[in-house]
Amino acid sequence: MSARFAPTLRHDALDSLADRRLHRELAYVDGHWTAGDAGETFEVTDPATGESLAWVASLGEAETGRAIDAASAALSVWQAKLPQERAAVLRTWFDLIKAARDDLALLMTLEQGKPLQESLGEIDYAASFVEWYGEEARRVNAESVTSHLPGAEMMVRREPLGVVGLVTPWNFPSAMLTRKAAAALAAGCTVVAHPSSETPLSALALAELGERAGLPAGVFNIVTGDAATIVGALCADMRVRALSFTGSTEIGRLIASQCAPTMKRLVLELGGHAPLVIFDDADIDKAVRIAVDAKFATSGQDCLAANRIYVQRSIYGRFCEAYAARIDALKVGHGLEQGVEIGPLMHERAVRKVEEQVADALENGARLLSGGERDQAGSLFYRPTLLVDVPDSAAIMREETFGPVAAVTPFDTEAEVVARANATEYGLVAYVVTENGARQLRMGRALDYGMVAINRVKITGAPVPFGGVKQSGLGREGSRHGLEAFTELKYLCLDAA
Repeated sequence: MSARFAPTLRHDALDSLADRRLHRELAYVDGHWTAGDAGETFEVTDPATGESLAWVASLGEAETGRAIDAASAALSVWQAKLPQERAAVLRTWFDLIKAARDDLALLMTLEQGKPLQESLGEIDYAASFVEWYGEEARRVNAESVTSHLPGAEMMVRREPLGVVGLVTPWNFPSAMLTRKAAAALAAGCTVVAHPSSETPLSALALAELGERAGLPAGVFNIVTGDAATIVGALCADMRVRALSFTGSTEIGRLIASQCAPTMKRLVLELGGHAPLVIFDDADIDKAVRIAVDAKFATSGQDCLAANRIYVQRSIYGRFCEAYAARIDALKVGHGLEQGVEIGPLMHERAVRKVEEQVADALENGARLLSGGERDQAGSLFYRPTLLVDVPDSAAIMREETFGPVAAVTPFDTEAEVVARANATEYGLVAYVVTENGARQLRMGRALDYGMVAINRVKITGAPVPFGGVKQSGLGREGSRHGLEAFTELKYLCLDAA
């Protein structure tokens, strides 16, 4: 829905914000908060209740062009700053994010739906990228090359790539922005970012804090509005030298095709279809804890979520029984309620997809042990669900779920489960539970995924390269490699004869 700017119908929980200026409804372009040329807006709602949170500025192609103009004009000033000067601004931004942690988490829970404890964790995670890349800004060093030519000295430098476009998703609205933006800013690039229209408030709050931290006008721009229009303009503009996107593989392919004529650098973090492989030497309680965390964080709306759970046959029955009991105990409700572990799904399309996958699995012979229907908490809530004996032919074993449904199936041998786990176009992350050290190493090598987690779920963080293989993306985010993605190598050859 679109409308001219009008006073927002306020959600009662917004009154809990300690800093009301973090609740922004205007886009942020060239250091100014703007309603756009037409003054059009779109509504942001609480997915748990449907209540209105904001009417956010809906910008178009012309305003996106002006944001690129601003980023282009600011580039020479920002890249000319000493690394320690850029680092100081990022450090201040980090400090402000940490100080505003409670408010930022509240906004995230209201617009995204995840439990407040998860939102608090994401704010810490988001801040960590700003801190990390502020420190890495000092270490973008030149390297010397041993000359193969007489009388010549050689050097290789890393220079800022230029203006970069960032497109971020609704499931991690703060962390995905800082993981991209902090790396680009540390490298000396300027940024035009487009957040998901379902969760723009987190990005706009970060822009408010970035402005306070001293990011110069034009260096960090947030363009809200229609994704096709804004992202299309970013893809088409020659001045945008890189496009970093997190989202579905389908949209990633579309973006790659649209960027081809301008030969942009692409960093694509796309869909996942993670296997979780549990061997018969695993401790059942530990395996259940890992399976709950790997499947049900963010209500299953996570590209890292375990979508296919393979359990060795000799412990299969005991595992399924214990897993069902733990799933039945998960608390469903509004993310601001104490003890809630499962929030709403983002929209009706997500709920329908979950329903279709569950129905398809049952038609293909799976058994339902828990859940299997919408929850009484609200129309976008789906009960945590456990399907067992799920055949590989079921849709849920071939497609990403993005919902609180666990699909479990037995296996017999290591070779068998490796083949089944790798039989997908996706390759983001895989999980393994086994106490056998040699098997841990074998599985780490054999699984065709960009990341493999052994006997744990949490493996991400600012120091590590995040990304997948096959249809799960291009490039890496986080670590020094995430910063290098926003730099260009320049080779200098000096006549020293």
